[in-house]
Amino acid sequence: MSLVKTRYFIFISYKGTFYHGWQLQPNAVTVQKILDEAISTLLEEEILTTGAGRTDTGVHASVFCAHFESVANDIDTRKNLVFKLNRYLPKDISVSSVRRVLPDAHARFSAISRTYKYFISKIKDPFREESSWFIHGNLNVSLMNQACAILLQHSDFTSFSRLHSDNKTNICKIFSASWEEEVNGLVFSIRADRFLRNMVRAIVGTLTEVGSGKMNLDEFRDIILARDRCRAGKSAPAKALFLTGIEYPDEIFI
Repeated sequence: MSLVKTRYFIFISYKGTFYHGWQLQPNAVTVQKILDEAISTLLEEEILTTGAGRTDTGVHASVFCAHFESVANDIDTRKNLVFKLNRYLPKDISVSSVRRVLPDAHARFSAISRTYKYFISKIKDPFREESSWFIHGNLNVSLMNQACAILLQHSDFTSFSRLHSDNKTNICKIFSASWEEEVNGLVFSIRADRFLRNMVRAIVGTLTEVGSGKMNLDEFRDIILARDRCRAGKSAPAKALFLTGIEYPDEIFI
């Protein structure tokens, strides 16, 4: 007789500097590998998490979600799993909460939106070396925001997708995208229903060409319409990219 299992969402943060992204890979240290081992050890059962998506090597997440199933149906109280995991996990991975969800709730497919932020530093800052992209010279923020407005007019982002990826569709709905200036730097924020592999980094790399005057707005629009990754700019470095938000419908939580 098989045991009935309860499904949970686990919300974590991680610094991606020393990991080969989120997803399990052979002969590589990934966040998923470390998390699965930790939960399995503490719950004394084999746990396999399913993440909200993939993050590339070096990308960070201030908010990430995964789901898993366990024979324990009272993790939040008796198991005190959040406290134990934070003592067990390495210093660059932390757990904020574990929440019971409906049996068909899915960390990836139940998400309504995801938000990424990308950080550019205008000065060489040793304390931000692992979390920002240093660009010497000024970028035209107004022009880059005009290009962001063009992004919102389109839905096929093949030109910003990793080549030879296994996407079933390159259609995404971008809800918002904009640049803001901060002290000694810039922050790019983008929110969409889904993202393609490498999409945000490819967009950022292309937008900086607009901001530096190497590309005009018409050329930026033509790149989107071309549906050709070779036409877009180089991908921005992974180290400055953060997944900062994942939105789920309230009704999936118990």
